[in-house]
Formats: sequence, C-alpha cells, structure tokens
Amino acid sequence: MVDPAHSPVSSSSREARTDPEAAPLDPADFPGCMAIRIPCDEIEDFEGRLEYWEARTETAMVVCEPTTRFHEQPSHQLAGLTRLIAASRGSLIQAYGTTALGKFDDQGRFKVFMQADQILYLHPPPPEELTPWVDVDGDDLPDVILEVDYSTDVRVRKLPLYEAWGFPEVWVDVPDARYPSRPRSRLSGLTIHVLEGGRFREARSSRAFPGWTAEEIHRALNEHSTSPSTVAALHRVGAALGAAEGTGPDDDSWLRIHLEEGRNEGREQVLQQGLEQGRVQGLEQGRAEARANTVAALLEQRGILTSTAFPARLGALGKIPEPDLIRAALRCASETEFLELCARRRRN
Repeated sequence: MVDPAHSPVSSSSREARTDPEAAPLDPADFPGCMAIRIPCDEIEDFEGRLEYWEARTETAMVVCEPTTRFHEQPSHQLAGLTRLIAASRGSLIQAYGTTALGKFDDQGRFKVFMQADQILYLHPPPPEELTPWVDVDGDDLPDVILEVDYSTDVRVRKLPLYEAWGFPEVWVDVPDARYPSRPRSRLSGLTIHVLEGGRFREARSSRAFPGWTAEEIHRALNEHSTSPSTVAALHRVGAALGAAEGTGPDDDSWLRIHLEEGRNEGREQVLQQGLEQGRVQGLEQGRAEARANTVAALLEQRGILTSTAFPARLGALGKIPEPDLIRAALRCASETEFLELCARRRRN
C-alpha cells in the first residue's frame, strides 16, 4: 500500500482543496519533516532551515535530518549553471538561494511562508527593491523555483500552495543520491510544473529557459563535473534567450575580455571550447540532432508539433546560424513554414 504521506495530491483532491493556505495544518502533509513551535514574535529571528511556517498555529515544519551536502548540492549547482547560461545570453540571471516566500498581515508581519531551495530571476529586481524575503502579494515572483526532495515530498502541500500563490514555474528534483527514508517508489528525476490557467501542468521542458528539458536539467544538477552534453545544452539555452533579447556572449563583461584575447591571439577554437560554455566541437551529426531537438522543443512550447521526419528535413538545409533558427521558430505557424523560412535564409 502506498503511504499517503508520500503520495502526490491528485487533481480531484486539489480541486476540492480550493484554498490550501486555509486548510488545517497536518504534519503528514510534510513528509520528512517534524513540527516545532516558533512564536510569531520570534520567527523573523529564527536562523534555521524551515519548509513552512504559519502564524495562526505558530507552527513550523522543519526537515527531520540535518541539512546535508546531498540536499544542498543541486541548488548550489543550479546557481553555477545559470551563470553560464547568462554568459551565453549576455545578461544577468540571478539565483538567490534559500529564500522565504510569504504573505503578510496588515501590520507587515508574516502570516505564512515557505522556504524554497533556490529561486531564479531572469531579470533580477534592482538592489534597492531587494528584501530578505519575497512578498507573494506585492513583489515580482521568481521565474523559477527549485525544490529538492532529498528526503521530503513537496507534492503533498507545498506544490499546491505554489500553485495557489501563482508561481509561474516550479522544478522538483529528486536527487540521484538516495536517503534511507525516501520510499523506493520515489524515483530520481526532475519534474517541471508550469502554471497555465491557474493550474500547474507537467512540461517536458522549461518555459523560462526555452528548450532546456527536465532530463537535461536533472543530469546537470546531479553530475559531479559539467559534461560536454550539459555544456552544449547551457549554451543552446543561453543562445535562445539571447536571440529573443538581441544579446549574446559579447554582452557579458567576463566573456568579452576572453573573446577579445582569443581574437587577438588567434585562439578562437580554444576560447570557444574553454570559455564560451557550449561552443564545443563534436560530431556534426550530434550537433545537428541537438539543433533539431532545440527547435522542436521551442515549437512545442508554441503549440506546434513536429513530424518524425523533422530532424532530417532540417538537416537537409545545411548549417543555419542558431539565431536564425530561433527567429524562424518564433515567427512560423507550422513545421512547413519554419522550414521555408530557414530555406529562404539559406538562399540569402
């Protein structure tokens, strides 16, 4: 029998629970956590790691086992990965780490809050607007939230709250490293939840980071060193973001220095392999497949399905610059129109 404390909330039960914030606090809704009391006048001074806290019962849910490197590693890894994506895009992407996301009463005191393992802003707020927490009702919400279920299960209570509070995208990663209390039925992997019509749906790839698939993100978060396939994916995603904004590696101050050095010394190939995070050389067939998968994912995000022959049809057009591929994917209304736009660009 499946332990209900470790089971995801079904669609029907989530429909019935129209206001998860108002539901009675049940410690069973926070697998892997224990309940402790923290008075309202002490909560802002509390320095420990909390999953959830509410003022009405002055109850906090705290992860049972001490914070471990296995739990923290994916969130720290994500910060480094997005820095590389930002370099390829040519503009800052900010990761703020563990952050309180909450609601406040009329006196500006916490009513309820949760702590996320990592939050990402594609366009960070100005420094003067930053506070130690995110006001769900008043601040710009993060573009992505990462929750790491090393020994916990956010699907039961936290995920419905993220949905009710309107967070646009939540990633839930179950690390490859196992914890003894994690049920064997809870397999490692990453699930992307995107908000549509006020409800989360599972997505194959990120909406905030176009074309970055759940499988690629999970692998990147859990590998000990950044693999060539991850480097290629990071550059691919950064290039897609940059094409949409008209920016690129030359707009990143760190990469620009190295780009100039490489141009001056004729070391473009080394520079691309070592410093541009993703312009790695590989088999042409693999590169063509990666380009085709990226475009197919972008088209899927726009509701355009591609045929099984799409990779071959795209490959037959020859080498087309990545920015041109992205622009065509954003302009077309069908697979055929996309290929026609690419062919036109090729002829020109």
